[in-house]
Formats: sequence, structure tokens, C-alpha cells
Amino acid sequence: MSNKLAQEKSPYLLQHKDNPVDWYPWSDEAFEKAKKEQKPIFLSIGYATCHWCHVMEHESFEDSEIASMMNQAFVNIKVDREERPDLDQMYMTVCQMLNGQGGWPLTIIMTPEKEPFFAGTYIPKEARYNRIGLRQLIPGITGVWKNEPAKITKAIEKIREGYSRSQQFESGVFPGTEAIDFAAEQLQQNYDADYGGFGSAPKFPTPHNLMFLFRQWHYSKDERFKRSASETLTAMRLGGIWDQVGYGFHRYSTDREWLLPHFEKMLYDQALMMMAYTEGWQATQNPLFKQTVYEIAEYVNRDLRSEAGYFYSAEDADSEGEEGKFYTWSHAELTSSLPEEEMEFLEEYFNISKEGNFNDEATGAPTGQNILWLDIPLGSAETSRWHAIRATLTSVRNTRIRPLLDDKMLTDWNALMISALARSGAVFDESDFIQSAEKAYQFVLHTMLENEVLYHRYRDDERAIHAFADDYAFLIQASIDLYEATFNSEYLKQAVALNDHFIDRFYDAEVGGFYSSSDEADLVLGAQKPVFDGAVPSANSMALVNLLRLGKITGNTHYDELVEQTGKLFSSELIRSGSSITMGMMALQFIHHSPKEIIVAENAASQSSAEIIRYLRSAYLPQKVLVHNPGVEKDPIFTLCNYLTHNPALNDDTTIYVCRNYSCEKPVNSLSALKELL
Repeated sequence: MSNKLAQEKSPYLLQHKDNPVDWYPWSDEAFEKAKKEQKPIFLSIGYATCHWCHVMEHESFEDSEIASMMNQAFVNIKVDREERPDLDQMYMTVCQMLNGQGGWPLTIIMTPEKEPFFAGTYIPKEARYNRIGLRQLIPGITGVWKNEPAKITKAIEKIREGYSRSQQFESGVFPGTEAIDFAAEQLQQNYDADYGGFGSAPKFPTPHNLMFLFRQWHYSKDERFKRSASETLTAMRLGGIWDQVGYGFHRYSTDREWLLPHFEKMLYDQALMMMAYTEGWQATQNPLFKQTVYEIAEYVNRDLRSEAGYFYSAEDADSEGEEGKFYTWSHAELTSSLPEEEMEFLEEYFNISKEGNFNDEATGAPTGQNILWLDIPLGSAETSRWHAIRATLTSVRNTRIRPLLDDKMLTDWNALMISALARSGAVFDESDFIQSAEKAYQFVLHTMLENEVLYHRYRDDERAIHAFADDYAFLIQASIDLYEATFNSEYLKQAVALNDHFIDRFYDAEVGGFYSSSDEADLVLGAQKPVFDGAVPSANSMALVNLLRLGKITGNTHYDELVEQTGKLFSSELIRSGSSITMGMMALQFIHHSPKEIIVAENAASQSSAEIIRYLRSAYLPQKVLVHNPGVEKDPIFTLCNYLTHNPALNDDTTIYVCRNYSCEKPVNSLSALKELL
């Protein structure tokens, strides 16, 4: 046996180190072996907390007979999609082209030159339900590889042509407000008025959709958008997708009602949901939304934060080989753990039943297990009772075997969490959130950035893999968010430096847009320019927002030129499919709805400005940027924003300048005057 994964750092690869499959990491050694032995490559891409990856491993990769077939037919390579999102994006595009859908585990069969000719997702060991099994697929591929090479060559040519077409964009006019309105209506038409969310099962949180709709309500005053976004936030918080006992959001709901989740918990979901609930509170003042922000922070800081201050990637759905076992409850277990009156409370409010309150996703059979969920928010009296019950259930659950913690650190996901903590800390005037964000940020700068080179992954004291566009885009956003939350100009200085490196490495100066990777050595089909937002916003969507914010803050019009060129490149996508690019739509909203630069000018003699600054940070003003003039000549802010010398504090009093359309209103000195101006 020559499984080569034992020395890897990825928790996903290490899960497979004892398989009888002779796995290799993505490496020159693997490709040289395939060339030497003239074998195709079996590439399996997944991640540590992927349920169906576990199923395929237990069913096939741990089976000595299937492993022997794989070892004889292929050179076998394992890739962690979270370590190598560039490879995952490229081969997932191929899978979606060939099959109309994708997912993980992603199964690719390709030549030693990395050119794919077969793509699929989960493949069972034996054929069933019109799905081919590995036992049938392997000899079929072997036969074609040895006896019909022309078929493989033809398949590769078709894939190359289709992939090339998928990466061509039809440049056009820069999108106007009609594109924003169309995207909002697309979402609204897909809104589930009965249960919240969009479409039917499965339902994903997609927090950036909700933030886009809150903004659309803010600009249009159309209550539909506010209602659909806030009802969705409420439904998710009450449902089983929210861990009612331990807090935090599971990955997605398998049903329309938000009741039965896939139980993995991802760092990026917590970050984006924290942002959405923060903005939801700003727009509605719903106390449940603020409560949810604090509870997400409690979960993340308790279970996903390292001693060094950075954040781990995810928690698995499975424990003891069973999905959701850590999170679900039998009626008997609850009855033995709680007094009768507390059990009655659970049955009444949290939908507990003796038979169990959900059925198996695959078979539809009753499970006998319960997921805690609510029909309506608890009142104050019920909340105090629930706190006592929750403490008991937490103690019981802590005796169980926990799901696997994927303890690698990813720069892009950490940056999202830093942004979430900085934004919510600013809105709620919560210094603990901001300090947590700053500690993680300092770790990223000191550990993942060296000589202007940013790295993507850290684990076991090793940083590795040059950063991708997502790493830069999200870290730039985090830098801006920390600046606005603290007025520490070093964060703004870092944002500008990172943004300049980002442009140098990823921007296509000929036609616009940002590539996802600056290293194309492994990307035989070519690097992509992702614009559609998935579970997280795309790098191009995020870049548009960052460039606009930095342009307004610094006065650098070059950033606006890049926005213009990139918007024109993706014009067709933004105009036709804006509901799938809602972070990009937020950039358009910012442009077209009178963005404001708000300058807070102080000096050593200024009167207290705390109340004004607190208002500017907490009020729902999504089209603003905040800039601070500290009145200290040597502060780096004056190099970054040299126009600030024209916006000083007047009469030794905190002075607020509100500027829009390249001109400033008459400065004001009081909160009441500021509110009137805004």
C-alpha cells in the first residue's frame, strides 16, 4: 500500500490516510507516475465536513475490493476543495456542463495532463436508481482508455470548447437602476410567503440576498422587500437550521420549512448570517435579530476560535458515523433529563413528540428523533424558563462525542468573520466583538502575509498555498470594516496596500474583471473570473464593493475606473441574472443611490463626539462611508486621504461633513443637525 496522505495538513486528506486506496495529494509525483504508467487519474474533491464525502469513503474507499480496482486502473488523487478552490471551481464547472448539476464529493477522471473526460459527484459502490456504481464504472473507463482513445480525445475537445465558452463575457453598457429593480423582483417572485426564504427545498440561507433586499427597501420604500427579508431571518432563527441549544447555523435546510438541516456548521455561514442579522436589526429594530447576533458570536468564540485568536473552518455534520447525532434528541432521553413541567414546556414550544418530529431525508421513514424548533418567538417569561432548560440540555449534550472540528485556518473565511465582528461591534457598540476581530486580523497579517505575499491556509504552524482572489477581496473588506469601526488609520492603510496587490495580481487590464487565481500552472482549462455569488460572494462582486468604498474614502478615481470597466464586462450577467449576484447588486445600489462620504473631524480640543459617532455607526445608512479626521498632522490618514486637510474641526468642536456627488453640504456640529441633514 502506498497511500501518501499521512504527511498532509488538510483534515480532509488526513481522514483518508488509512484508506486502502493509494491516494496521492495533488503533486508532481502523482502526475509523473500517471504518465510513466500511462494511467488515467481518478480525482476526488471534497472537504472535511461533507456528509456525502463520508458516505462515499465508508462505502467505497474503505472497501478493499473497490480500492484494489481503483489502484489497478488509476493514479488516485485527493484534493481538499477548501485548500484549492481554484481546482474545485475549474473541475466543478466541467461537472455542471456535463451533468447539469454539481456537488461534493466531486469525481473527475482525467488524463495525466490534467484534462478531464468524465465528471460526476457521489458515485455509489454498486449501480442503483439509474446511477452507475464504481464497480461498473472502473472497468468501463479502463476499456475506453485502452481500446478507444479517440473517444477520450473527442470528449476532451468538447469539454475544452464548452469551458472556453463558459468563460467568455459579453461586454456592454454599465448597468443602471433597472438591473437592480429586476434582480429584486426576481427574488421577490421566488419568495416563499408561507415559510420564508426563496424557492422550495433545499433552502440555503444566502444572507447576501437578504442584505440586498433590505437595501432595496431602504431605497425604494417598497415594504415587500423589507417584509420578505425580515420574515426569512425570523423563520431561520426559529427553525431547525438554527442550533437552539448550542447556537450557530447549520449549512442548509433539506426541506421547505427550515426544519431538517444538513448539520455541518461552516465559519462563513456564521459570519455572513451575523452581518445579515445586524443589518436586519438596523432596518427593523427587531430584538430577536440582535439576540441572534450575540448568540452567533457566543458560538463562534466558544467553539470555533483558537487560542491565537483566528477562527477554525467548520464542524462536521456527523458524529459516531451518523449525521446529526450530536444535535438530535429522543423523547426518552429528554424525559430522563428534565423534570415533568420542563418536558411539557419543550413539547409545547419546541415541537417535541414521542415519535420524533422529522423523517429520514432519504427514506421518509420516522426517525424517533427530535430537532428543537419554534413556531413563534418566545416571550420574556418563556425565555427565562428556556434558559434554565437549555443549560440542562447543554450539560447532557456535552457528554456526547462531538463532531469533527476542521481546525484549519483559511484567510478568506477568517476575513469574513472579522468583518462580521467589526460591523456588529460598531453597530451595537460592543467592544468585545471589535477586540475579537482585531486579534484575528493581527494573526492574519503577522502569520499569513510576508513580503507582500498573502497565503491561504494555516494549520499545525504551517502556512501554505498562495492566496486566491477571495482571500484578498474579503481581507480588504475586513480592513475597511475595521477602519470604520475603530478609526484606526492603519487598517485603512492596509486596505489600500492589499487592494493594490490584489489589482496587480488578479485584474485583467485588457478587458476588466478579476481572475480567481494568479497561478495558472495547474489550471489546464484556464483561470476563471467568477461573478456569480454562491454560499459566499464572488471575488468580482466583493471587488466592486471594495473599490467603490475605497474610492469614496480615499478620493482615488482610478478605483472608479476599474469598477466601470468590470461592470461593463459583466454587464449581461448583472442585467439578466442579478438575483444570483446580489453582492454585485449591492455595489450597483451604492453607485446609483447617492453615496455619501461622512467625515468626522476632530482635534485635541474637540468636545465629545461619542454620541455622534455611535449614531453614524448604528443607523441604517448602507450608502455611506465613514472617514475620520483626527486633527493630528502625522497620522497616515492624510497621506491616504489628502483632501481631509480641507475638512478640519471648526471652532474646536467635532464637525461633521456630509459629501455627495463630489460636493459637501454645510458642516454641522450637533447630532440633531446631522440627523436632519441625512
